[in-house]
Amino acid sequence: MKSVNCPKGHGNMKIKKILKHATVKGVGIKFNIEMHVCPVCGFEAGTIQSAGAVQKAMADAYRSKKGLLTGQEITSMRRAKGLSQQDLAKLMGIGIASIKRWETGLIQTKSMDMALRTNLQEPACDNPYTGNRDFSIPRVKLVIRIMEKKLGASLLKKNDKMLFVAKYLWYADMLAFRMHGRSMTGSTYAALPYGPQLNNYKDLIEDIISANESLAEELTENEIKIIDMIVEKFPDKQLVYDAAHQEKIWKDANKGALIPYTQAHDLTGI
Repeated sequence: MKSVNCPKGHGNMKIKKILKHATVKGVGIKFNIEMHVCPVCGFEAGTIQSAGAVQKAMADAYRSKKGLLTGQEITSMRRAKGLSQQDLAKLMGIGIASIKRWETGLIQTKSMDMALRTNLQEPACDNPYTGNRDFSIPRVKLVIRIMEKKLGASLLKKNDKMLFVAKYLWYADMLAFRMHGRSMTGSTYAALPYGPQLNNYKDLIEDIISANESLAEELTENEIKIIDMIVEKFPDKQLVYDAAHQEKIWKDANKGALIPYTQAHDLTGI
């Protein structure tokens, strides 16, 4: 990429990811964007790619906050079902231009969002508490180990109450179901006083620790991308703990009740 010099004479500027705040349709949002930043005075300048990227990032931040599918989610879910943009447009009875605009940044209406979900999501779960996947302890262990590696921190500990690792797992499973119609591990989650938690975690912790993750089904590329999203959003375990405690689907659940995957689209923390 072509270097950019600070207009105030401080030399070469560096590309950095900057957290920005904005208001879209009366809703306050936060989003990340890459910009040239002067390491001396902090002056910021957009990149060649940033003009369109800003609009898309703002739209996706708004959609996430309002519980609408983001452009990336629409694209990922469409591809997971083997549909072209034209295929999806035909299923919905609309023009292909609408699909293209939604995937690249235009905010869809709530009614169109429901239509997208109807055509993109998997059929209703036979068991809404496992997310269209059989529960796999080795896969739980595999997901945890990959998260630990990417975080550079230990999450799974003997005699642990899983206060933090369960939140990472919950987001991973819920996001996988929301984006691709299937959870990562098939785990069930209960709304406990300390946040979303693996159901019967006390009986599972030793089995998870002793499990052989090499026996688990390999994670897909899309699942790895979801883990990367979570790690980038919550690089510190306290962040994921706090975010989970702000989720409405946990707050509104009766304590001890199972949290269905069908509520995954109501997540707001990521």
